[in-house]
Formats: sequence, C-alpha cells, structure tokens
Amino acid sequence: MKQLKLGVAYHGNRLLSSVENDMKDILEHNFNLVVHMMSHNDWKRSSNIMKDIFSITTGLGLDLWVDNWGLNGTPGETSHFLCYYPDAHQYFSNGEIRPINVCYNHEKFIEWTKEWIDKVYDCQGRKIFWDEPALPIKNDAFTCACPRCKKLFAERFNREMPVKPDKDCIEFQEWTIQNYFKIVTEYAASKGMENIVCVMPGKNLGISLDNIGVLGRLDTMDNIGTDPYWVSRSNPRTGKDVYNLVYNSTRKCLDVCERYGKDHNIWIQGYGIPAGTEEDMVYAADAAYDAGARTILYWGYHGSEGNDYRAKQPDLAWKTMGDAMARLLERDRNEKRIEIRKALNIE
Repeated sequence: MKQLKLGVAYHGNRLLSSVENDMKDILEHNFNLVVHMMSHNDWKRSSNIMKDIFSITTGLGLDLWVDNWGLNGTPGETSHFLCYYPDAHQYFSNGEIRPINVCYNHEKFIEWTKEWIDKVYDCQGRKIFWDEPALPIKNDAFTCACPRCKKLFAERFNREMPVKPDKDCIEFQEWTIQNYFKIVTEYAASKGMENIVCVMPGKNLGISLDNIGVLGRLDTMDNIGTDPYWVSRSNPRTGKDVYNLVYNSTRKCLDVCERYGKDHNIWIQGYGIPAGTEEDMVYAADAAYDAGARTILYWGYHGSEGNDYRAKQPDLAWKTMGDAMARLLERDRNEKRIEIRKALNIE
C-alpha cells in the first residue's frame, strides 16, 4: 500500500524556537512532509541553523525535502552566483538579459550546484527538491542565448543560433535542461540522495508538464511533478474550473510518471487565495487525489503569510488546508481498511 504523503512548503523563518512550534503546528494540520528552502544565504550564513531546523523536522517524524531556493534565480531570489560570475546571466535570443537567472550551461554554476548539494548533505538533507526549472520564451525570443550557449548551439546544429525559436532551439533548450540535471542528479545520487523535481504546467517554458519526459528519462531523477496553480492575474479560476485544472494536470503528470517508473508530486495553491475562495483549496486537493496522486503538497505554510503574495486571509487559508488534508487522510485510511478486509475475505 502506497503511503499518503501530505506536504507543505516552509520558508522565511530561521528562529529555532519558532520553527519547532511551526513544525508541531504543521503536524496538527495533518501534514507529514515539509519542504524547507535552502538559499545561498542559508548556505553561507545559516548552515548550522539549517542543520538544526532539519533535525527538528525529522525529529518530529516529518519527512524532509530541501528546495534549491533561488540557486539559479527564479523561483525564489536573485541568484547570488551572478555576483561572483557576472558573465553567467541568461539571455534571450533578442539580446535581452534575464538579470537574476543563471545559464544552466555555465561550467562554474554546475560546480557551484555540487557544492550546494554537499552542504545540504552535511546538514543531513537527503532529498533534494529541484524547484521549477525553466528557460522561457518571450515575444518570439528564447533562452538561453548567451555567448556560451550560442557556441554550444553552433557546435550541435552546425549553424548560428536564430533569434526566433525553431525546432532546433526547442531541442537545444531541452538538451540544456536535461544535461544540467543529468550532471547534478548523478552527483546527488552518488551520495545516496533522492532527486525530486517540479515543473510548471504552462507553455513556452523550455521545460514544462508538456515535455517533462525530458527529465523522466534520467535514471537519477526519482520523482517528477507539477504545480497546477489556478489563481493568477491573467486567468483566475474558481469552483469546477479549479477541480478540472488540477485533475487534468495531475492525470497528465501521473501518466508520465507511470511511463518512466517515477514517483510523483502534485502541488496545490495555498498562496494568493482571494478572500471567500478558500474552499477551492479543498476541491483542488480532492481533484489531485481523485486523479491518483498520493504525494500532495501545499505552497505554503500558513497561507504564505510572510510574503507579499500571501493568501488574503492567511488564518482561514491555513485552517482550510488542514481540513483538506484531514479529508484526504480519512479517505486514504478508509480505502486501506477496505483493501485489508478484502484481502482477509472479511465481508
């Protein structure tokens, strides 16, 4: 019987007394997994604190994933790597810079990522969550088109990189993502660590739910997932549209996971929730479960109250997340009971 994993993202707080109370609060809201951020600042200034935070988490029986928050730039923060290597920026093919994101093909960045993995390991983290890698296309220009990538493109395709993306450009983006993650996940796996990735379900991202098989083909990628968030400035949804989006995205992701023999992770939106629509989070969690997901996570703790993108009513959002998890937990327990009784031929 597959274990039901119910998780939540936690970041922003580094005060140990508060962390312990928050981890207990997470348990009381029916979660059994926490995703902790490990930014460059955490790595360089708070690594002993992070080790203690990880210890508090696992000491309470919670599963622990470690997020590469801001290491490459978004999602998360401006990549601090660019302070050391200003030649490492991503560029669009029209010459526009992505000012806070690092080129995945930069050799020093690959080595820097390995150093981060070493620090996660030293802090007793054993499961890495690679958060939303992307190489976006914008206004008929694509990334990455820095001098390094232009040279690699010319070597692979025997022609200059075009400004407007064509099939070779898409193939180059996929190779770039796959090559970076092949190297860093192999390194993590060599230390006995698990590799988990989540990609966005949208279009024009270089890697997304549409071509997640690029990462599914990696032997050292253990778990692949997606985050079908429904509240956005451009296309807000509610009610049945939320359920439909999450159900279909989950089913699409699980099909890929089954094809490549991977575990899965499905994220439910718990930030930016408009007042009065908190119940959508319950329907979204139901949709993921109904589609077959058994690793379901929320972003983020207490309605992401510590961020500008927080839920409009964080207390109610957090209470609702706990209700949603209790609902899934009860469903899962009932289903397992039925399985056990059936196996024992008990009517």
